[in-house]
Amino acid sequence: MVVAIVETGEKEMVTLVSRTGRHLQRYSSIGRRLVVGCIPYRFIEDETSKNCSDRDIEVLVISSQKGYGHGVLFPKGGWETDESMVDAASREALEEAGVRGDVQERLGKWSFKSKRYGTYYDGFMFPLLVKEQLDLWPEEHVRHRRWVTVAEARESCQQWWMKEALETLVNRLSNSVGHTIKDLTVIEKKMGHQLH
Repeated sequence: MVVAIVETGEKEMVTLVSRTGRHLQRYSSIGRRLVVGCIPYRFIEDETSKNCSDRDIEVLVISSQKGYGHGVLFPKGGWETDESMVDAASREALEEAGVRGDVQERLGKWSFKSKRYGTYYDGFMFPLLVKEQLDLWPEEHVRHRRWVTVAEARESCQQWWMKEALETLVNRLSNSVGHTIKDLTVIEKKMGHQLH
């Protein structure tokens, strides 16, 4: 069990515990484990930027529990029966990366084979516009996190399907032609309210 104590406001603290076990795990109709993840991102404020490009965005990557020597990835984990997909994406971001924010419209669904178990999973990925980065979080002692450019994430991400999800996010943000970074921040806030 992994525990973190987090301040949530004036003199208020909450104990966060990372979920473990698979007794609430969801599976597809053909027996594939369903996982949900997110790509935590933020805009780099640049007053001279005219349009959004992948140079204007940073994404938060995490190490596997084995460490950075095994590549990086985005937060993801099992989708459980007592939560929505959006709740699962938000929970994974908090547990594994220690960030909170606005979960936005789903990027897509990918089927992939687990290297560890040799079974197929269905993975759903969402963008998460980061609003808060916590100093303490449930998996801080077993995972490392770092903000990187999109190019660095493309290079070091160990999962092909997460790289595809990243490209989908970059394309979505870049296709907002004619919008400045500040305009995109407003658009992203609105998108956060249209989750499906």
